[in-house]
Amino acid sequence: MSGFAEPIPLSLYVHLPWCVRKCPYCDFNSHAAKGDLPETEYVAALLADLEAELPRVWGRRIESVFIGGGTPSLFSAAALGDLLDGLRARLPLRPDVEITLEANPGTFEQARFADYRGLGINRLSIGVQSFDDDALRRLGRIHGADEARRAAEIAHAAGFEDFNLDLMFGLPGQDLAAAQRDIDAALALAPTHLSYYQLTLEPNTLFHHDPPALPDEDLIAAMQQATQTRLAEAGFAQYEVSAYAHPGRRCRHNLNYWRFGDYLGIGAGAHGKLTDPASGSVERHWKLRQPAQYMAAARAGDAAGGRETVAAAELPFEFMLNALRLREGFDLTLFEARTGLPRACIEDTLNEALGRTLVEREGERVRPSVLGWNFLNDLTALFLP
Repeated sequence: MSGFAEPIPLSLYVHLPWCVRKCPYCDFNSHAAKGDLPETEYVAALLADLEAELPRVWGRRIESVFIGGGTPSLFSAAALGDLLDGLRARLPLRPDVEITLEANPGTFEQARFADYRGLGINRLSIGVQSFDDDALRRLGRIHGADEARRAAEIAHAAGFEDFNLDLMFGLPGQDLAAAQRDIDAALALAPTHLSYYQLTLEPNTLFHHDPPALPDEDLIAAMQQATQTRLAEAGFAQYEVSAYAHPGRRCRHNLNYWRFGDYLGIGAGAHGKLTDPASGSVERHWKLRQPAQYMAAARAGDAAGGRETVAAAELPFEFMLNALRLREGFDLTLFEARTGLPRACIEDTLNEALGRTLVEREGERVRPSVLGWNFLNDLTALFLP
């Protein structure tokens, strides 16, 4: 091991697991709400969970906070205010910390979102998925296209200068023209960031159990190419496989993931990754998934579902699985700084990737080639131990 020469950036992920209804494609840890949400009890559990983790991150500053779910916008501004007050009392946040809240269009109320903005939440990620009412119904979404447009209008009116729209493509019954209409509808709402994901049929979902007919690979590729062209024309740079942003509006929280930074996860089912420079180890942790079980365990002082040290031999693959998603790639100095390993341990594999024209290299900089991006799974698999 070459060791860790500089501090590793630390982010915080907070998971709020409830939603109005579970979507048939969703494999996240989300649970349909039944009655009133236990806001007070859950926020107390989150803060107890955080306090139990503090010895692992003591003295480190939080670069970004991401509140995901579930549908976090089901929580009241008062509950999120208590949460953020508790975070600030226990952790140092950088002065211009990015605080993102996930929200779904079916939960938007103008006064509530103005209150969210007043709490210091400065970025929204709105789960639109499509502006086609038929497509939304097939996806099991609770909102329609008009509600999606209204959500963006409310975000602007509430003072959110920075917000993301989530869109999906490759939907059941979708053709190229429909995918292009979704992009044009999104651009008309003036977001600063777009996340554009292909629908995939994940295990343990209703769609995986009873799969719908999806567009073929050629049509999927045509959708991606048309989207890349249209978004570039609109001033959005594709900086990651599924992420497009205006200049200065890339998601700092997700960039920390992709640059193999550290992140602390609190909340039911939350995951995290923490580096211990003293021991030279990288540990992954995850929390209990069921909300009631999680809250009881957090109150008792340990909500962890498990912890696992990443073997040194696995670190190159773990790093590449994230960093090669970035169009800019990475510097070899970053690989050493984030894994504690010398670059010599990946030189042979990099040379193989270069020989197969899957990556490009300019001095310290390594980036995926066009071919490498198109066959990213093949590229990252080269680094498996």
